[in-house]
Amino acid sequence: MDTNIIAVATIGGALALGAISPGPSFIMVARTAVASSRRAGMGAALGMGIGSIVISLIALMGLHTLLAAVPWLWLVLKTGGGLYLLWMAFKMFRHAREPLPMENSGTMGKSFRRAFLTAFITQISNPKTAVVFAGIFAALLPSHITPAMYVALPIVSMLVDGLWYAFVAWALSSSRPRNTYLRYKATFDRIGGSVMAALGIKLIVK
Repeated sequence: MDTNIIAVATIGGALALGAISPGPSFIMVARTAVASSRRAGMGAALGMGIGSIVISLIALMGLHTLLAAVPWLWLVLKTGGGLYLLWMAFKMFRHAREPLPMENSGTMGKSFRRAFLTAFITQISNPKTAVVFAGIFAALLPSHITPAMYVALPIVSMLVDGLWYAFVAWALSSSRPRNTYLRYKATFDRIGGSVMAALGIKLIVK
């Protein structure tokens, strides 16, 4: 049980590093919070959290079955996930100086429900999210998974993504933090790219 607790905590930390890296999900929540309202931004954050439950369950159940049947897939999966994270890091560095796409019309996320649905669809259809979850689970899960892990990991995934994006929505719907982010976007993107690169290397070499 101690091994599983450590694994859950480690996976939670790794998912947090993945969540804070800029990508389609971040842009969607940021755009909603800036162009619409804080309430809509919170709806988007909730959609991301619920989407994480779906992705984590699929990744957890699928990986457990596949890796038990075909052990060599573990190496392929974590290597592929690491390479994808390195590619994302490269793109983040390359486009660090480009402005964040913004909606001027305020049509994105007018209501809490619409923002929630848009974020949920964005989350479950985002290949980066699927690769990050699959790679992290493959690299950090113990060989024997207890039934409690099937409950704990989706909850942890939801809390990590939901709380992070709730913070993003709250911060970027306020004028001063929003302007600060836009002013120093290049720096924030480079920091995020460094985190993504480090996680990608860890998945490959471990």
